[in-house]
Amino acid sequence: MNKKIGVKILGTGSYFPKKVLTNTDLEKMVDTSDEWISTRTGIKERRISEKNETTSDLAYLASLEALKSSNISPEQIDLILVATITPDMFFPSTACFLQKKLGLNFVPAFDLSAACSGFIYGIATARAFIESGLYKTVLLVGAETLSKITDWTDRNTCVLFGDGAGAMLLSASEESDNILSTYLGADGAYSDLLFIPAGGSASPATVETVNQKLHTIKMQGKDVFKAAVPKMALAAQKALELSGKKLENINLFIPHQANMRIIEAVAKKLDIPMDRVFVNIHKTGNISSATTITALDEAIKTGRVKSGDLVEMVAFGGGFTWGASVIRI
Repeated sequence: MNKKIGVKILGTGSYFPKKVLTNTDLEKMVDTSDEWISTRTGIKERRISEKNETTSDLAYLASLEALKSSNISPEQIDLILVATITPDMFFPSTACFLQKKLGLNFVPAFDLSAACSGFIYGIATARAFIESGLYKTVLLVGAETLSKITDWTDRNTCVLFGDGAGAMLLSASEESDNILSTYLGADGAYSDLLFIPAGGSASPATVETVNQKLHTIKMQGKDVFKAAVPKMALAAQKALELSGKKLENINLFIPHQANMRIIEAVAKKLDIPMDRVFVNIHKTGNISSATTITALDEAIKTGRVKSGDLVEMVAFGGGFTWGASVIRI
């Protein structure tokens, strides 16, 4: 009888652009203040990519870090998945650009679009491919250059977003299973609360759409908050149930780094003490699909978690989408 195929996490990596944009810098750009941003979001600074720095560039450098920590060669990768809402182009996929940079000709590659929940959706996708036996080693990346789709004259949104990328290598294993559960959800009825109006088939690019800044992020913050907190809490609870674990078994809770108030509200709803909640939003801002994986990578590198620890990641994003995953380090 064949053994069940498990999914082993081989390693993680992350990369952030060198340029730092502080709240003090933003005070010179829009009508805002460090106090206003800090008290409402918890953000102090964020990283900003250069004009010629693409999402696949960030993805590539994060992938190299993941490969280094995994101690495997790129040739062992047989599937590439990139979660992003800021692709280099509509097509080819950012995953194909990443494939080219890694020199992995013929390896299948495609993008996932689930906004801030993208990496969690990616874990579920990679897990399904591996457990089915179709692929053995998957490179999963969450990468964003949100600064390129931000309206830098809108003080309600421009203070929130940053750029960065994180990567994870997963492989088939008969001895271990690091992915204990994944839970996904979505509700398109809320699609008008967090979106980019123009650039797609519904509103192709014109001079007017560009002048009206319709190719940048639009958000109804209060309504997003009201939906995000209960959906993230629900996803966390569902993923725990599927894993067979209880909240007290979780060593570290990694929520999507969207807003400090959301993070604290979700922790309170789940009755999780903040000393078990990972927070790095103060130095990264919201980097959409890259937040959970870059946070996990930092938690591993700084010793917040060690081998054998249980971690739960949960996210919520435009769509609306939401998801959670319980993993063992």
